[in-house]
Amino acid sequence: MTHRIHRGFADVGALQVHYRTTGPADGVPLVMIHQSPGSSKQLSGLMLALAALGHRVVAPDTAGNGDSDPLSLAQPGIPDLASHALASLDTLGLDRFHLYGSHTGASIAMEIAIAQPARVGRLVIDGMGLYSGDLQSEVLDRYAREIAPDAEATHLMKVWHFCRDQFLFWPYYNRTAEGRLPGGLPSDDDMHDFTVEVLKALRTYHLSYRAAFRHPKRDRLPLIRVPTLVCASPSDMLYAYFRDVAALVPDAQAAELPPWHSAGFETGTAVLLHDFLTREAT
Repeated sequence: MTHRIHRGFADVGALQVHYRTTGPADGVPLVMIHQSPGSSKQLSGLMLALAALGHRVVAPDTAGNGDSDPLSLAQPGIPDLASHALASLDTLGLDRFHLYGSHTGASIAMEIAIAQPARVGRLVIDGMGLYSGDLQSEVLDRYAREIAPDAEATHLMKVWHFCRDQFLFWPYYNRTAEGRLPGGLPSDDDMHDFTVEVLKALRTYHLSYRAAFRHPKRDRLPLIRVPTLVCASPSDMLYAYFRDVAALVPDAQAAELPPWHSAGFETGTAVLLHDFLTREAT
């Protein structure tokens, strides 16, 4: 069966949440929470690969990203974003589900799993940074900068280069040989889509980013009580942390994903996630 991505909006209190969904209607749904910046659009290929393996997938845009309204908080934290995401799932009628989160989305998914373990079947953490000390202060100060529209449209190029350089350097502003990442750029079409999604949320994209940088992950990860897979691609700038993340989660499994730009990334990742989500409990 050929699947397609369907889009919709849900009213959550006074706010609207935009989401994407695909796959068969039956079975325990997999809720996928995207990275910052961007939206659930960046997960579309993986969503379709999982749908082909029989999974129903629901992927909301997090508050203040993509087409979802921002929270009415000057400085939301990850618990605020997680509470809002959970309210969105309630509105969509999802009582029990699996969770996947990437980067910022991994922190949000983790907090949902900690708060509501009875509702979460399994949890996948795909890329998570354990920032501390000087690096945490630096990324809070420099990484998620506020970019305002201006009459000369310089904000368009600023966002394009911000998105582009995330694939080339870590941190993206460390444009040196030491900061060079091993992968390359995505296709021009994917770069365009990524940039457009960030531009949609230009005024608020930085809020969820900063929430993730501030979040005390080392303290929170040991509180997870659901079966958890911790994974990362060697292309991921957060790959260096993934074994440490796995060690902090009780009884977590760890797995390396394919390189981001390899021909089999989405199908290979989908098979790995499928095996974890459908494996008999031991």
